[in-house]
Amino acid sequence: MRFSIDPLSGEPPFAQLRQQVLDRVGDGTLAPGDRLPPVRNLATELGIAANTVARAYRELEADGVLEGRGRTGTFVRATVTDGRIALAAASARAAAERYAETTRSLGLSPEQALAVVRQALEA
Repeated sequence: MRFSIDPLSGEPPFAQLRQQVLDRVGDGTLAPGDRLPPVRNLATELGIAANTVARAYRELEADGVLEGRGRTGTFVRATVTDGRIALAAASARAAAERYAETTRSLGLSPEQALAVVRQALEA
């Protein structure tokens, strides 16, 4: 399993890795119970800091997509139903982060950005 980081992307490396894991869980390339590469190994392979990989893994664990098993490693969560819900929540969170970054760059206040979201949800 290969992951890659595009240094020219506007997305931070942890977000790129996080999205690649989500995509692979979503398309079945990574199945429940599959073990992900150890943080240090993947960081070395990608040429990024170990903390960057650890952050992506932590966020995916918080979203319920991955589970850390201590020294045994990090695995795709085994519960498929929870995994689908978690995958949707994680994808929504990633979209929200991109939206927040975009609205900040446009100079919108948080209140204005939320108003735009409310309008879109009601449409």
